[in-house]
Order: sequence, then C-alpha cells, then structure tokens
Amino acid sequence: MKYDESILAALAQAEMHKSKGQNDAAIKVLESIILSEPNCIEAFEELGDNYLSTHQLNKAKKALAQALRLNSRSSNAHYLMGFMLSMKEDWKHSVEELTKADEISPNHPEILRCLGWAVYNANRQTQGICLLERSRNLSPFDPNILCDLGVCYMNSMQHEEAETVFKNALKLDPTSEQARECIAVLEAMKGGLDMAGGVDDAKLV
Repeated sequence: MKYDESILAALAQAEMHKSKGQNDAAIKVLESIILSEPNCIEAFEELGDNYLSTHQLNKAKKALAQALRLNSRSSNAHYLMGFMLSMKEDWKHSVEELTKADEISPNHPEILRCLGWAVYNANRQTQGICLLERSRNLSPFDPNILCDLGVCYMNSMQHEEAETVFKNALKLDPTSEQARECIAVLEAMKGGLDMAGGVDDAKLV
C-alpha cells in the first residue's frame, strides 16, 4: 500500500525512536499515524512490536490482530504474534503463527530462530534443534541464535555441543552477558552431574 510522504516520514520517526529504546515516543507517533491512516498495516505492526518491547502483551496482541485483519499474509505480523505467544509460553499457538510466517517468508533466520525455540518448548526437541541449526546456517554470526541453540542442546543433555555453541557466541560478542550466563549454568550442570556420578560410584563400592 502506498502512503503519502507525511506517513512515511512518521513511520521513519517511529523507527528511529524504537532503535534508541524510546518505545513510548514511538508508540505516540504510531498512534497518530493510525488516527490519520487507519488502514496503515505497518503502523499496527510497529505498534505491536513496541508494545512487545515494553511487555504490554495484551496491547501487542490487539495491534497485531488488527494488522492481520488488514493483511492476513503479513509474515511480520504472524512472526510478531508468534513471538508474543512464546513470551506467554503458549507454545502451541506460537508454533502455529510462526509456521505461517515461515510459509510466507521461508528461510528467514529470525523467524526460524523463534520457530525452533517454540517447537522445542512444545516438546518436539529434535525438530526444534534442527530448525535452530537451519537458522544458524543462514546467519552464522548471530549470537542470539547461538545462545538459543546452545540452551536447547544443554536442556537435551548434549553438553559438548552446547559448550561449543556458547563459546562461539561469546567469541562473536565478548560483551554478551547471555552467553556468559549460559556457560556458567552449563558448568554448574556439569559439576552437579559429576558430583552425582561420584555419589553413585561410592554407593556401588
């Protein structure tokens, strides 16, 4: 859909606010766009995204539902809706929305990352890891993908794979607190297992 220059300028302004973490300012700009152009799909998508960033999940859901009413084939709206549902740990419906996003925009690493995470948490661990590996192959230098993949390996007790992935994430971003925390949790898990093994061995003796 084509918009006039004032709408495009306002969308760019909202994006600038969002990139600076000024979500409340972005929301105000987007609400003003919707008042003058109630069929602006991008404004509803961006509004949903900013609500997600501020953890206003119910408002995000309403904004994204309206975006999908305007365009049921919006991969971005399906992706954001799936992300919102994963934040609520509604894994079944999250997988449904993210699958739709993947069908519309296949081989998108961020969509596959979120889909893999949701599928894994929907108790389809092997398939979830495979999707995350596909995401990593498409975007091998994304620390967020690596951390999600590593957590899935760690929770599946594949500790060597998890350690390799976490260390790669830290190498890509030495300031990543997420990667450091994941490595610390993994080391604690491995230490706990070693201690448990020692206890079992003592009992056998």
